[in-house]
Amino acid sequence: MKKNIIVLTLLLIGTTLVFAQRKKDIYTVANYGEGYEGTTLQFHFEKGKRHNHPLIAIWLADEKGNYIQTLYVAESIGKGNFRRVDHSTGKWQAGEIQRPAALPFWGHQRGIKNEFGNYLPTPEAPVVDAYTGATPPGSFDYQLTTEKKLEGRYQLFVEINQSWDWNEFWFNAKFPEDKDYKTSCQPAVIYQAWIDTRSSNRQAELKAIGRSHHSGKDGKLYTDLETLSTALNITKKMTVKW
Repeated sequence: MKKNIIVLTLLLIGTTLVFAQRKKDIYTVANYGEGYEGTTLQFHFEKGKRHNHPLIAIWLADEKGNYIQTLYVAESIGKGNFRRVDHSTGKWQAGEIQRPAALPFWGHQRGIKNEFGNYLPTPEAPVVDAYTGATPPGSFDYQLTTEKKLEGRYQLFVEINQSWDWNEFWFNAKFPEDKDYKTSCQPAVIYQAWIDTRSSNRQAELKAIGRSHHSGKDGKLYTDLETLSTALNITKKMTVKW
């Protein structure tokens, strides 16, 4: 009996250690917009319990919500190249793929239509290198420098999308004929914060304000967040300082 208890205890300890290793956070620190002489924003992203390599776009808008510039976007979206398996070789390699359901609110706000009829960058017309980068594996701190110095009141937006996160409302067969929906599952979540360079308060926390279209057919902001579940737990907290 005593031997069985010891064995069970060791198994529980081993399982706990493996689980802890899986959940270990990996912080990334990076600078975007280097070479520009605008305002530097300190952006902090703390991953949530459902974080699993999501696609992210961060951009600046004016007081009325009009797009000004992208401050960071995942390279696969910003360059129009996704890493995928080449079934002929069994190896991962980059390939041109259009995923309009990935970050559609950002794409429509940016407003550059491509030859495929959507608003994604392509290898021929990418986002500039200064504002694209690899998807961080966990929490991150980014320095985001704007092209021009900020003076006044602005809005900072973040769009986050993670594939394969089905739930009871956004299930696999919900739109059986919509192939773009199946690359997104739960729609992308939109977060927003206000930046006011004239205020003594130099920090803001981003809050979820809505979601994107489930397959990227439009650039509307949908406010029915009650249909989302794990998508709201991709991030635990996001803040910006200026």
